[in-house]
Amino acid sequence: MINAYEYFKNHPKFNKLVGNDFLFVEYKCPLNIEEYQLWIENHLITYVISGKKDWITSKKTHNLIAGDSLFVKKGVYTTKQYLESDYCVMLFFINDKFIKRFIRENPSFKRELNHKKEYNQIFDITTNDSFKTLIESIFHYLKQKDEIPKELVEIKFKELLFNIVINSKNKELLHFFNSIAQNTKTNIENLMIENFQYDLKIVDYAKLCGKSLSSFKREFKECFNTTPSRWLINKRLEHSKALLLGTDLTVSEIGYECGFKNNSHFIQAFKKKVNVTPNKFKAFKKEG
Repeated sequence: MINAYEYFKNHPKFNKLVGNDFLFVEYKCPLNIEEYQLWIENHLITYVISGKKDWITSKKTHNLIAGDSLFVKKGVYTTKQYLESDYCVMLFFINDKFIKRFIRENPSFKRELNHKKEYNQIFDITTNDSFKTLIESIFHYLKQKDEIPKELVEIKFKELLFNIVINSKNKELLHFFNSIAQNTKTNIENLMIENFQYDLKIVDYAKLCGKSLSSFKREFKECFNTTPSRWLINKRLEHSKALLLGTDLTVSEIGYECGFKNNSHFIQAFKKKVNVTPNKFKAFKKEG
């Protein structure tokens, strides 16, 4: 599974501007890719210049066409490309540190929060003419061959955030920015619950949480009182039980949906935990 942030940052073929806590990329999707999974260790603002694309979460599918924009929280996603049209997009990767600094430097955007509130993984961004004009100006910077000062790139990124948060129709996203700014620690629990079913390495989960591997393991133990590996196995197996009883998916499909590397690994882990194979578990429950 591709870490999209690392891919775009390190690949030489893309037009991009790189700052300390952000990255701009112009991306033209090849037409031979229809559907794939990716994960991002930083949040993403995407703006479609041409073509169509779907961003898919467990709760909703977001259909994007030219002129549409999304804010995508760091995590794992499935995207679907429509092959009949060229797809060109501007990508703006941004980390928690930049968002915290933006809210701290602009106290008029601070909001009272309901700390029990759960936010969507993806936010639709309402745009206007000034937003689109700003995108065009950034697009022109990307086309320049000369080195663009990081300070100017950062100003453009802040201008982009200003444009989003002063629009009252984006108030839900502003509240999410405040939830980042008012939390000194990344919420490991929420990130793990949102992404446990994906076949990521422990070090990748650490990156999602913005932690070094050692810090992640230490804070994970404080949060869950177990290791990441044990927690992931147990969480995936509990999820597999629900799918075995509540869907018509095959055992192989369920193993994939729950993040196991292959079918034999899923069956072996399930039998070790439940003392029966997934097929027998499903049959026993049906008989009962």
